[in-house]
Amino acid sequence: MENIHKEKVEQAVEILKELGIDMWLTYVRETETIRDPSLDLILGTNCTWQSAFIITSHGDKIAIVGSLDVENIKLKNIFDEVIGYIQGIKDELLDKLRKIDPEKIAINYSLNNNLADGLTHGMYLDLIEKIKDTSFMERLCSSEEIISLLRGRKSKTEIELIKKAINITEEIFQLTSNFIKTGVTEKQIADFILSEVEKRGLETAWDKEYCPSVFTGPDTAGAHAGPTDRPVQPGHVLNIDFGVKYKGYCSDLQRTWYILRENENDAPDEVKHGFYVIVKAIEKAVEALKPGVVAHEIDSIARNFIIENGYEEFPHALGHQVGRKAHDGGVILAPRWERYGDIPYKKVGINLVYTIEPRLTIKNYGIATVEEMVFVNEDGANYLSNPQKKLYLIKS
Repeated sequence: MENIHKEKVEQAVEILKELGIDMWLTYVRETETIRDPSLDLILGTNCTWQSAFIITSHGDKIAIVGSLDVENIKLKNIFDEVIGYIQGIKDELLDKLRKIDPEKIAINYSLNNNLADGLTHGMYLDLIEKIKDTSFMERLCSSEEIISLLRGRKSKTEIELIKKAINITEEIFQLTSNFIKTGVTEKQIADFILSEVEKRGLETAWDKEYCPSVFTGPDTAGAHAGPTDRPVQPGHVLNIDFGVKYKGYCSDLQRTWYILRENENDAPDEVKHGFYVIVKAIEKAVEALKPGVVAHEIDSIARNFIIENGYEEFPHALGHQVGRKAHDGGVILAPRWERYGDIPYKKVGINLVYTIEPRLTIKNYGIATVEEMVFVNEDGANYLSNPQKKLYLIKS
């Protein structure tokens, strides 16, 4: 993880150059209690008193921390200069600001990206109080784009960890296929999956109350709901949304099964048709996904294909970025809806990991959905997961 933090700090320097921003200032306190998500990228430890982590476009990497935190920060070997204080941070912080004299100082607030909004209101007021009599007041700007790019652009080490998380998830899905049978409940399936996660000494990619999410048959609770006592029955479409966190990096996949009725050797045509519409929608989106395309255009490709095939549109974005969080912020592949703000109008960048996850309801059977993970580089999008191309069948 120390290597990753060093990689990300070096990336931050290059991103600052690219964006024409002189300094990125992460200002925090008591991070074990209220943690700025950016620290997971650039530090990987906690600090207690008011602390300032400074990265500049010239390559400066400076930490100003309480005296009792100095040795811990130094041991991380990430910041070249670690400055301690006893009575207060103000003098050391202003001294560095004056010496560097940045024209633009990015701080961690954001209207659109929750993972770039780590500066609490109290700490913002505290910072303003310290610089109110200086010209630095007029130089503040949002670090939203810095953090979005930093979280999004995956280093080689990060990609390897995400691949490992995906491989483990697919392995557990395969074991789950052997466990699913008529009469077991959504909760029992979820408990089986959680037991496999525990055996591996891992944790789920999001809250295990609904990771995994398990939905069998028609009239299910829908996405982001926990598993219930509903039993698996012949004629059900069953889907599972699940991921693990491996060494700090997440997977997020969905798979779909059909429970065969007595004397059925294959799923009904309407079930197969719905499933293959999903698969084709994913293929079309992945084929078009590349750096520079506008986010909502990719969403529209899959969304319109599903509508054209006679299904209602899905009530969420087509895909989101994945990294240290299952929903890792940044540009998402979203429709032009009010709730997504200006994100759908942003362009897809490079070296990003996305999910592609359309869904549709097959009347009287259940919800069909497949979620794949892809890596976007200069050549376009390539699958990180092994895509589900066939409906998984379970004999009654």
